[in-house]
Order: sequence, then structure tokens, then C-alpha cells
Amino acid sequence: MTNLPEQPAIPPQPAGPPTPSVPPQPPIPPVTAKGGLSPLAAGLLGLTVGAGLMGGIWAITANSSDEPGTFTLTGTFSLTEDALPLGDTCSGTGGYDDISEGTSITVYGAKGDVIATGQLGDSEKTGYNSCDFAVEVPDVPRGERFYKVEVSHRGTVQLTTEEAENGEFGASLG
Repeated sequence: MTNLPEQPAIPPQPAGPPTPSVPPQPPIPPVTAKGGLSPLAAGLLGLTVGAGLMGGIWAITANSSDEPGTFTLTGTFSLTEDALPLGDTCSGTGGYDDISEGTSITVYGAKGDVIATGQLGDSEKTGYNSCDFAVEVPDVPRGERFYKVEVSHRGTVQLTTEEAENGEFGASLG
């Protein structure tokens, strides 16, 4: 036999382009509990979010109400006869026995619907057999063309919007 050179067990690979190397990556810092925003950045972020929330709430509440607000209707109701002073208070007698402190007051809107209720307030003797009662009806809605006010079941007194809102209610019975 002839002497042949010894053959390698793995055939040689064809020469090709070299394998690209992976570029080095910067080390990833460990996550710690102290990380986060700086105090200045956190303050600015909080201010921005808070202002946005408040602005949104204001916009929603300003545009969600159809009512233009309320006022307190005030004035005086006078009983000019058959009033009986009882200590510090007055009360009607005879045909006016439904008139006293606490008697119901009803406020009607221009459409005739009940829009507020209240009661006669403190009374004061003003003559031999007459008394004045304070009128104060809270939460009367604004925006009516006119208002009608009824004490007990004695009929209504009509007021302009200006009179009602300026506390100019005045009525008498007797």
C-alpha cells in the first residue's frame, strides 16, 4: 500500500464572511426603591394633573345645571284684623285662625307649578288687633317671568322677578 497522508475527520468548511460580533451593551442598573421622579418633576406633574382635574370638574358642573340658581324670597305678611297677641307671638282668630307662625307659604312659577314652599316666620304686634309676620322662603329658583305667592289658602299675590328677588314681597289680609 501506498503511504497516503492522514485525512482529517471533519472536512474543511468553505471560507465565508466572518460572524459579526455583538456590540457591547451598557450595564442595566438595578431597580431600587429610591428611584422615580425628582421632587421638582413630581411637583410639576402633580400640579398639571391637579389643574387638569379641577378644570374638568369645573367645566362639567358649570355646564350640567339647567337652573340659573336660587334666591330667598323675603318680605312681610300683615294680618290687619282679628289678630290676637299671645306673649311674643300673634295668631289670627275667628275667620283668620289659619294664620299664625308656621302657616304654609307656597310659591308658584309662571306655569302655575309649585316651585318652593316655606312658612310664616316670627310675628310682631303692630296695632290693637293686627300683626306682621316675617316671610322667608328659601331655594326659590331664579329665571321665572313672574312669581305667585300664597299664604295658607288665601289666594295668590303676583310679583315681578325683580320684586321677588329684591325681597319686596308684601301682602295683607283683613
